[in-house]
Order: sequence, then C-alpha cells, then structure tokens
Amino acid sequence: MSFHFMIVSHLLLILHKKIQFYIFMFEYSAPELPPDTPRIQLRLAGDKRKHNEGRVEVFYDGEWGTVCDDDFSIHSAQVVCRELGYLEAVSWFPSSKYGKGEGRIWFDNVQCTGKEKTLALCTSNGIGVSDCKHTEDVGVVCSDKRIPGFKFINTMANNSLNIQVEDVRIRAILSSYRKRIPVTEGYVEVKDGGKWKQICDVEWTKHNSRVICGMFGFPTERKYNARVYKMFARRRKPSYWDYSVNCTGNEAHVSSCKLGHAVAAKANSTCGGGTPVVVSCVPGRAFSPTPMTGFRKAFRQEQTLVRLRGGAIVGEGRVEVLKNGEWGTICDDNWSLLSATVVCRELGFGSAKEALSGGRLGQGMGPVHMNEIECSGFEKSITECFFNKESLGCSHEEDAAVRCNVPAMGFQERLRLSGGRNPNEGRVEVLVERNGSQAWGTVCSDGWGTIEAMVVCRQLDLGFASNAFQETWYWPGEVSADPVVMSGVRCSGTEMSLSQCLHHGPHLTCPKGGGRNAAGVSCSETAPDLVLNPQIVEQTTYMEDRPMFMLQCAYEENCLSTTSSETPASSHRRLLRFSSQIHNNGQSDFRPKAERHSWVWHDCHSHYHSMEVFTHYDLLSLNGTKVAEGHKASFCLEDTECEEGIEKRYECANFGEQGITVGCWDTYRHDIDCQWIDITDIKPGDYIFQVVINPNYEVPESDYSNNFMKCRCRYDGHRIWMYSCHNGEAMVHQALVERLFYIRHSVLLHCSTTLLELKDRFTHK
Repeated sequence: MSFHFMIVSHLLLILHKKIQFYIFMFEYSAPELPPDTPRIQLRLAGDKRKHNEGRVEVFYDGEWGTVCDDDFSIHSAQVVCRELGYLEAVSWFPSSKYGKGEGRIWFDNVQCTGKEKTLALCTSNGIGVSDCKHTEDVGVVCSDKRIPGFKFINTMANNSLNIQVEDVRIRAILSSYRKRIPVTEGYVEVKDGGKWKQICDVEWTKHNSRVICGMFGFPTERKYNARVYKMFARRRKPSYWDYSVNCTGNEAHVSSCKLGHAVAAKANSTCGGGTPVVVSCVPGRAFSPTPMTGFRKAFRQEQTLVRLRGGAIVGEGRVEVLKNGEWGTICDDNWSLLSATVVCRELGFGSAKEALSGGRLGQGMGPVHMNEIECSGFEKSITECFFNKESLGCSHEEDAAVRCNVPAMGFQERLRLSGGRNPNEGRVEVLVERNGSQAWGTVCSDGWGTIEAMVVCRQLDLGFASNAFQETWYWPGEVSADPVVMSGVRCSGTEMSLSQCLHHGPHLTCPKGGGRNAAGVSCSETAPDLVLNPQIVEQTTYMEDRPMFMLQCAYEENCLSTTSSETPASSHRRLLRFSSQIHNNGQSDFRPKAERHSWVWHDCHSHYHSMEVFTHYDLLSLNGTKVAEGHKASFCLEDTECEEGIEKRYECANFGEQGITVGCWDTYRHDIDCQWIDITDIKPGDYIFQVVINPNYEVPESDYSNNFMKCRCRYDGHRIWMYSCHNGEAMVHQALVERLFYIRHSVLLHCSTTLLELKDRFTHK
C-alpha cells in the first residue's frame, strides 16, 4: 500500500512541477500586448564599434528588415534598447551610420513616447509601409547595463535571433579553480529572468567557447577534464536554459551569436544525455592565474609587431604597427569591432569591448601604415588582415584605437580613495591582512609621485593621474583608515596594481606618518601627451662658434659647460644648435605643475618661466656615457602654432597663461638662448644625441614612452651632422635609472635590516 502511495505521490509531484512549469512559461510567453500587435524581434547589426550599438533590424514575417530614420527620436531608441534588455538608450544615429541594411524597411515615421513595451506599439505608417531607402536606416547606442531580471522571450519559431540575456558568467566549480584569480574554467551560466541557468552542451562548439573566453578577457580556449565535470553534474542536478548557442567564433560578444533550436531538454531536465557547458580559457601572460594572495606580476607587454599607446588602463590604447623598423598608426576607415578583436587577442587580451576612431585616445606620430582593414576575425595578427595598400589621405586625426576585455583580477576591491572633494580624488587607502583579518590603511607619502599616482588611477579605473599629493591635511573629513600600512612605494608605471610596485615589507618606514600626511591622488579621464618632432631636429642642426661676451645671459642660467667659467670674454664657445618642436598629441592641455605665483622672472628673456626642468639635452658616446649636456634650466610654455581649426590658448608675453593646447606645438628655435649643447670640450667622433621631455615626470602624461628622442651624430671638428633621428622608446631614461637604483637600494637596505633583526633575535635567545 505504501509503495503505491509513494508512486502516486511521485506522479502528483511531477504533475505539480509540470503545471508550475507551464504556468511559468505562460507568464513569460510574451509581454502583455494587444492581440493585434505585430509580433517582432529586434537586433543590432552593421558596422559596429561596440556590441551594444548598431543598425536597428526587425524580424517579422520570416524576414529581417530595417527601420527608417524619419521622425525617429531618443524616445524610440529607448524603446528599442529596453526591448533588447538594455537599461536605456544613450544616443541614436540617422542616415545608415552603421551601414545600409537589406530587405524590407519594416517601420517608417516611427514616433514613440519611450514607455511602449515594443517598437510595434509605437505610432508609424504601419508595418511594411515606407517610402525610405536603406541610406536612411537608423541606428542606436544602448547603455552597457542590462535590465535586472530581464527575461528573453522568443515569440518566433526562428533560430537566427541574437541572444539577449541579463548576464553571463563563468562559475568555477572545482575547488582548485575557486581560489584562483582570474577565474579561467567553469560552467558557462546565463542569467535569465533573474535566475542563473546552465547551458546544455549537446550542441556546444569550440567556437562558442572562443567567444565566451574572449568576453572575459582571454585570447583562446583549451580542452578540460570532462570526466570530472560529468561526475559533478550527476551529484547536483543542473537548471538548464531553454536555448542553445550558435556562434561562428569571430563575435566579440555572445549577444552577437544566434540562438540555436530549443534543445530537447527543458528546464531541470537531463539535457538529452549531455551535461552543462564548461569552458577552460587560456589567459595572456600578464594574467596568469594565481592564488588570491600571490599575484605579484607587473604588466609586461611582449615584443610584437603591434602595440597600444595612450590608454589609461591595461588593454586600451591607440593601435600602432611596426613596419620597416618604424612604428606607425592605423587609419579608422572601416575600423570595426572584428578588426579590433584581432588586435586584442594578438596582445594577450580577450575580444574588443570597443573599436575607437577619430584619434579618441590621442594622435600618433610617423606614418599611417594601414587603412581600410578587413579581417575574418581568426587572424593571428592584424598584419595578416587585408588592407588597402594604395589608399592615401589619412591623417592622425583618424587614428584607430581599441578597448579590450581584460580578466577580472579583483584589484579595484583592494584600493579606495577617501576624503577627496569628489569621487576622483582622495587619500589612497589599501586593504591589507593584519592579525588574520582585513583592514584598511594609508600609504606613506615619502617619495610619492606621478608614476605611483598613475598606477592608483589605473587600478581604480579612473583614467590618468592629474596630481600626486604628498600632503592631504587640507581635505575635509576624518581619516577613515588605520595608520600607514605601506611605505617605500616605487612603481615603474606598468603595474596594474599598487601592490605590484616595489615597497617595504612589514618593517614600515614613514617619518611623517600617515593620516592627513598620507599619499593622495586626483584622477582625470584625459591627459596630455608630448611628442618631439625628430625631423625638425635633424633638419635644423648646425654648429656655431659664439663669443663669450654674447653668452652672459646663458652663462647666468648655467646653459654652458662648467669649463666656460675659465673662458675669457674675447674667446668663444662651440655650440651644437638645433630647433625642437614639441607637440601635444594627447586629450587635454599640458599645463605646468607650478602655480602661477611661483613662476620665475628672467630678465634676459623678459618673461616668466613656469617649469624648472622641461627638457634634457645630452650628447652620449656610443657606449652610452654622457660627454656633454644642455643645461636648459627652465622654460616658458606657449602655443607657437596649431593645427588647422585649433586656436592658440597660451602665450608667455604679458604674464599670460602658460601651457600647450591639444593639437598645438611649442617650438624652441635654434637661435634662442640655451637651445644648444656646449660641445667646446669634446673630441671629433661619432655620438648619440638625446632629448628627454618632462624628464622628472612632473606633469602627468598619457604616454611617457614617446618622451625620448635620439639621433646619430657625427662631428669631424669642423662640421657636425645629425641623422637617423627618431623617437627612442627603447631608451632607458636617466630618471628611470635613478628610480630603479633607489628601489634596488631600498630593497637591499630592508633585507639587511631584516637579517640584522633576525641575528639579534637569535643572539638574544
């Protein structure tokens, strides 16, 4: 009797679950729409620069079509984006911004209030009634954020629809992967209707895995131990999503993939003998997974034919290509998410989040190497993609850039700013482990500078540093963190996290203490970028013998070598003269660090100098030994000339504001005092001429690697030649050498201190 009762109870339970399932499906089968509303599905297509933008396309009556831009507004874009599961619309574009579509134009003269549940409920000429051409196809840009609890509803029996889900994640299942950062292996889960669900692997392909890995910052995928996951799936019954995924492998985001046929398995079923989808991703070298407490690597980009420059964070920047020994840029004509993804994967990141155009991350120098690029998405390098070799006319205003998906390293959770006047500034506070618990503490400000501030802003995803503060006592509010927990911080500038910079261990040294004397930063979305024009140096170099009595002003400014003090007024000094043209190719103006009240007046030049050291001029032997130098002690910054359409903003005369505007340059002519190197005492021979801009990193820039310029120089005792001038990114700058020396000295000092303490301890015992 009990056996039959158990069977009946079990059947009733199954029936109850079935009824609940069908009620659930009925509730979500379609939005509550009037019965005569056309059933449509939407997607974003075309030449996209982000996955959440594109040409609006409508699926109706078994055919994809477009929407005309007549009467379209931001309210209509709002309806489109929300119907696709995005929180809101950012903007919209007329006139086939994302390329011309094909097929029918399903909607024309669309007018929405913004509250409609589907585009089909907005006022229009009627579905399929239009007098437009595809040159009028409308496009939208949606927000990155998805609608919480969004439920994808497929009202069509069609498998060519794009995937729309609330969220996607890789969930580590095995204990060996749960403690690793970043997460590289686990279940692929989609959040649909506020619930996380697995995907049945019956129709899963390696192309799908490639797209998922790319979304989470990994360039490739690999095989995994399927047997372990099958055992795990038997123990815990998965909850499956109603659809399968069909990617080609070159998509930048899973939303661009198509829905497969509904799998044989429905929610909570056995997946037709399959198991939940698992992916195992291969991270780039800079993101090798490690235990939570052991990640100490700094970002080091491998030497390749492609590099990124001018980006605020790891994985973004202007795309530059090495060709015939010279770095150049890529023109943004036809620049797409597909081509950008090839660049990102090549550099050890995931797929591209955004393909940027119009020099958005600063303008490069030198040639434009590639234009009208077309990639399949599977190339190993952007240099393998087809491009128009004959296309001319691109300027650096059209330089292409990328923002790549990078793995979630959890760095942002271990750093914060407090006490600042806005969210982009404050005292730097670090989360550390003390006595078995987590505690926040401040950073010692001794030696704190621009490079360290840059790392902090990068770690918090707040852009570039605009200031590094060694005192923060004037900021309001109480200090929320414990005393100093990190001292002796010295960064190279390539680190992704402040903890990756060299710093003292548990034996802290901070004379001024923390609190209101703690290190602080302010961050900015943009930064200047100074680049010297090497051709100008090469073209303007000459030698001059100048009488000492004409060099008194320069002598007072220490612009001559030390032996000049012994030179009679009637004798002369031999000068290597040249012009320097310094461009600001960044995204914001270059302003001096010193406040206006502290500028120094120079009688000789009759104007104020705003920077104590702006450039270094050095003449080196072929083995790198300095044999002569220019003592350009201070500078006046101004806009000498600007690109067409840009107005000058800075001028030295009459105590004017000083700086270099974006798109302008400051030229120091060869006939200006101190624009030289005193070579009176050097012997004839071959040398290296070197110029370094902003040598002490006093002013933050988006890219310091292009602040160096070097030339080959030949001097025969009567004439001097300058040749092969180029921006020397590989050169090690003296300030960096001094910084590294300080770091080495600091580490050795603290190692010695620790050894002495241990010796004393054991001697005492």
